[in-house]
Amino acid sequence: MMNSKKQLLLLVLVALLAAFFWFDGGRYLSFEFIKSSQSDLNQWYSAQPLTFVAGYFAVYVVVTALSFPGAVMLTLLGGAVFGVAWGTLIVSFASSMGATLAFLTARFLMRDRLEARFGSRLAEFNQGVKKEGAFYLFTLRLVPLVPFFVINLLMGLTQMRTWTYYWVSQLGMLAGTAVYVNAGTQLAQLESLKGILSPALLGSLVLLGLFPLLARWAALTLNKRQVYARWQHLKPAQFDRNLIVIGAGAGGLVTAYIAAAVKAKVTLIEAHKMGGDCLNYGCVPSKALIKSAQIAHDQAHGARYGLQDTTPVFSFKAVMQRINAVVASIAPHDSVERYTALGVEVLSGHARIVNPWTVEITQPGVGDAPPQVQRLSTRAIVIAAGARPTVPPLPGLQAVGFLTSDTLWEAFAQLDALPQRLVVLGGGPIGCELAQSFARLGAAVTLVEMAPRLLMGEDEHAAEVVAASLQADGVRLLNQHRAVRCEPLAGASPRVDTFGPGVLVVEHGGACLNIEFDALLCAVGRSARLTGYGLEDLGIATTKTVQTNDYLETIYPNIYAAGDVAGPYQLTHVAAHQAWYAAVNALFGGVKKFKVDYRVIPRATFTDPEVARVGLNEQEARAQNTAFEVTKFDLADLDRALADSQTQGFVKVLTVPGKDTILGVTIVGHHAGDLLAEYVLAMKHGLGLSKILGTIHTYPTMSEANKYAAGEWKRAHAPQQLLKWAAKYHTWKRG
Repeated sequence: MMNSKKQLLLLVLVALLAAFFWFDGGRYLSFEFIKSSQSDLNQWYSAQPLTFVAGYFAVYVVVTALSFPGAVMLTLLGGAVFGVAWGTLIVSFASSMGATLAFLTARFLMRDRLEARFGSRLAEFNQGVKKEGAFYLFTLRLVPLVPFFVINLLMGLTQMRTWTYYWVSQLGMLAGTAVYVNAGTQLAQLESLKGILSPALLGSLVLLGLFPLLARWAALTLNKRQVYARWQHLKPAQFDRNLIVIGAGAGGLVTAYIAAAVKAKVTLIEAHKMGGDCLNYGCVPSKALIKSAQIAHDQAHGARYGLQDTTPVFSFKAVMQRINAVVASIAPHDSVERYTALGVEVLSGHARIVNPWTVEITQPGVGDAPPQVQRLSTRAIVIAAGARPTVPPLPGLQAVGFLTSDTLWEAFAQLDALPQRLVVLGGGPIGCELAQSFARLGAAVTLVEMAPRLLMGEDEHAAEVVAASLQADGVRLLNQHRAVRCEPLAGASPRVDTFGPGVLVVEHGGACLNIEFDALLCAVGRSARLTGYGLEDLGIATTKTVQTNDYLETIYPNIYAAGDVAGPYQLTHVAAHQAWYAAVNALFGGVKKFKVDYRVIPRATFTDPEVARVGLNEQEARAQNTAFEVTKFDLADLDRALADSQTQGFVKVLTVPGKDTILGVTIVGHHAGDLLAEYVLAMKHGLGLSKILGTIHTYPTMSEANKYAAGEWKRAHAPQQLLKWAAKYHTWKRG
C-alpha cells in the first residue's frame, strides 16, 4: 500500500491533470493561440524581460514535469521570443529540469512497488541500465519520434542515478531543441506545424538518433579487429570444421549434439572419459551410492513400516561393483559410438588452442609409439573443460593422503570393506551426500565445516532439517571448526593406499581437536579447469572461470565457454542449458545471437531428506532487499508422506506481498527434486500459486504438497469482507 505522502502527491497530480483538461488548458498551448499571442508576448518580454523569462521557465518546467501536452509549442514560442541562442539555452535547461522532476515523481510513486513485485526479474535489467543505460537514454533523446514523457516515466522506474539522467537528457535533447527553437524564429510565417514536422526533418533526426548506435557498432567492429590483429595472418582461407568442442562432459556433449543436428561439421575432443565428471565421478555414481545406502537404512529401520529392524548384511565390494555397473549402463548414452552415429567426430586427446581458429590435439601414442599431434582449423570453438575438486592448502595433507569426489570411486572399488573412520572436509552438497551415505553403510563419519552451518547456500530451516537427519544417521557434525593441518597417525603401519590413516587437527574457539581417520575426503568445492588449453597465450581472461559476456563469448567472438568452466553455476543441467546458447551463437551468431537466460535455475541436494530450490530463499531475499511473504506447508500433513513414513520436510514458497507471484521455492523432503519441477515451470512461464491450486494433482501423491502449499497461500489471502457478506447471505437464505 502507498504511504500517506505518496497518496497525497498522487491526488495532487490527478487534480492538476483533471483541472488542465476541465478548463481546457490545452488551448493556451495550441499553435493558433501561441501564434495569435506572439505580438503581446513580445511586448511583455520587452517591458519585463526577467519576469517573463522566469514565468516562461516555470511554466515550461511544470508542463514537462506533469507531462502535459504542449511542450513543442512552448519550444517554438521560446525561439520566437528569445531567438535561437537564448531560446535554445532557456528551453534546454527548462526541459531537462522538468523531465527530471517527472523522472523523480515516477520513481517516488512507483519504483518501490515495482521492485517489491518484480525484484528478482528486474535484477538483470537494472544491471543493464547501470552498465548501458546512459548510452541508450542518450540515443532515445536524439529521436523526437519517441515521446519524451514516456521516457521520463519509464526511466524513473529504473535504478539510474538522478544526476546521470539529468545530464544525459540535457545533452541528448539539445539537437532537437535547437531545431524547434530555430523553427520558432519563423513562427510568424508558419501556417501550421507541417512545415516543422516534415518527413525529411524527422528522418534526419532519426538518423541523428541512430548515429550513436552506428558509432557503437563501428567501435565494436574496430575492437574486434584489434583483438584479432596479431593473429590475422594465421586466419585460414578455408576451415576444416565449423565447430570444435573441448570437453565431453554435459556442456560439451550437448554443444556437439546441437551442432551435428543442424548439420555443422563438428569435432568433440575429450582427454579422459566421455561423459565427464557427472557420469564418471559425480551425479551418477553418487546417486547409485545414495540408493544403496537408503536400502541399508530402511533395513535398519524396518520397524517404521511394521517390519523388524535388521542389521543390513552386505559386501562393500558388491556395493561398489553395483555403482560401476550403473555407470557402465549409462555410459552408452555418452559414448564415442553414439556421438559418431549422430555425426560428431570424436577425438581422444588433449586440446590446446593455438590461435583463434586452430586447435592442436595431442593424442597418446599406442605402446612405445610417440604421441600423435594433429591440428584442425575451425570457424568457432567452445571450451567446456569442466571442473575438478578443490584441494585445500592444508599442511601435511599430501603426506597422509586424501580422497576427493573424483578419486574415491576407484580407490574404494579396490577395498573389501569400507574404511571405518571417515572424515569429510566440507559441508556443502557433495560433503553432506557422501557423509550421510557412508554413515548409513556403517562408517563412523565426522563432517568438518568451517561455516556456522551446513549448506550455507540454502534456506536456514532446510539446513537444520538436513543436519538433524545426518546426526540421526550417526554423522558427527563439527560446524565452525577450521582444519589446521594433517599429521601421521602414531603407530600406524606404513601407508599402502593413496589415502590415510592419519590425524586431522581442527581449531574451534581457540582450542585444537585431533580427529583420527582411516580415510579423509576433501569436499570443499570444485575449481574450473583453466590451464593447459592455451588460454593464457591468447590473452583470454580467467579468474575462477573463463570470463565471458552475456552470449558466452570470450574476448574473441568466435571462442565460447560453457559449463563449469564458464560458471556461474556448477550444475549439470545448467551446463546443458548454456550449451544450447554456446552452440547456436557459435554457429549462427553472425545472423542472430542469444543472451543466456539465468532467470529460473533449479538445483537439488540429494541427502535424505532432499533439498530442492528454485529462485530466492529467505536469506537471499533479505540480502537483496526484496519484499516477500512466506507460505509454508509441512509434509507431516500430507497423506502420501504419512503413508510412506516420509514426513520430514516442508514446502516453503516466497511470493510478492499480496500477490501469488512466485519469487522462490525451497522444498525439503522425499523426492523434493522431482516435486520442484512444477514450480520451475510456473516461474518460467509466469504462473502464480492460483494456477497451481487450480490444477488437479493425483491422489495420493507427494505432488499434492505443491497444491496444498498454494492452498495455504489462498487461505491467508481470502477476502474476509466478502466472506462476511457471504455468511450474512447464507443466514438470510436459512430464514
